[in-house]
Amino acid sequence: MFSRRIVAARPLAHAVAPALARRPQFIQQIRTALTEAEHAELADPNMNGGYINPPAELRNKRDPYADWWDKQDRRNYGEPVHEDNDIQGALSLHDYDHFTPGWGGVLFGTFVVTVLGLCGAVSLIYPDKISVPKQYEGGLETELGGPRAVRARTFGEDLK
Repeated sequence: MFSRRIVAARPLAHAVAPALARRPQFIQQIRTALTEAEHAELADPNMNGGYINPPAELRNKRDPYADWWDKQDRRNYGEPVHEDNDIQGALSLHDYDHFTPGWGGVLFGTFVVTVLGLCGAVSLIYPDKISVPKQYEGGLETELGGPRAVRARTFGEDLK
């Protein structure tokens, strides 16, 4: 039964074989180390459609008193916008560069030393006493174990 199927399928294979023989055996290929995406990137390195990207400049660094067409964003009419304008615009976060990181470390260290010094000075001067010590009638002599036990303070006893 299986051999009959093979014999029946053989004429179909012979009919398809001449069609396969007519196709070109060798396809001309241009060999290169670059892919199509790399070729496209070489043609347009920033991959922004040939848009001329101005240099990166924070809008907050520009002169606020100059005669800008757009006063808020400090931009003139027709001036190209950087592709990262949302990061560099006037409404973005401020660039805090008031002092260098080294000077910031000095200021932070001064703060820590000042706080710890103040805590140390207060701990030396502040008395570690209870404001009003407890006093008991008779000094709780029997409650603490008799006449030889260390008594609690009685009323009027001197605080040392």
